[in-house]
Amino acid sequence: SQPVLGELRASQVSPESVQLEWSVPEGTFDSFTVQYRDAQGQPQVLPVDGGSRTVSVPGLSPSRRYKFNLYGLWAAAEPEEEAASQPVLGELRASQVSPESVQLEWSVPEGTFDSFTVQYRDAQGQPESLFVDGGSRTVTVPGLSPSHRYNFYLYGLLGQKRLGPVSLDTITDGWVDVSALHCLLSSAAPAPAKETPPSPPRLGELMASQVSPESVQLEWSVPEGSFDSFTVQSRDA
Repeated sequence: SQPVLGELRASQVSPESVQLEWSVPEGTFDSFTVQYRDAQGQPQVLPVDGGSRTVSVPGLSPSRRYKFNLYGLWAAAEPEEEAASQPVLGELRASQVSPESVQLEWSVPEGTFDSFTVQYRDAQGQPESLFVDGGSRTVTVPGLSPSHRYNFYLYGLLGQKRLGPVSLDTITDGWVDVSALHCLLSSAAPAPAKETPPSPPRLGELMASQVSPESVQLEWSVPEGSFDSFTVQSRDA
């Protein structure tokens, strides 16, 4: 028989946090998720392991009403006809990678999910979770550390069931140290003394317009005049 969730209650309340407690009168769950919206109305998800019966929700705003939803997740054996019709998660991939974020994309080849959760551990090893609505197929994971390996796990949620995960192992980009851009200006024959010499050309700002794990695309401007050629110098790793 399927496990049963008991009553959810707030055992401790402070201006900036709430401690939630619950019971499981029957059966066991693999894990739990607590979902709510922060003071800006953004959805938040806290993952909780299946053996816990309490969690503290930090970072709240004083004198504000919050609605917390607790979900118990477990892998249930489905009848053959139902298993054939359940939704399917496709491949998880990183479509964009920067030093501080990763954009993830996935597909759902069959069926639909109510929502998704992306779980990973931050640079300090703490578990993190992102809630994604069921109509989305992409999410950006912010606040990452440069040149750090991350394992991302995507779960599809359907009712109280969690399907998956599909996983991705990727490394964030490192910061690019772009050296000075040197320009070579050919020497020209001196102008007649009676003519005013032309003003020298001027270099504008240098920036990295595209960054990938193995290359950088540089762009710059020349606000005044023109150069015969440019040189870009850098130091490797």
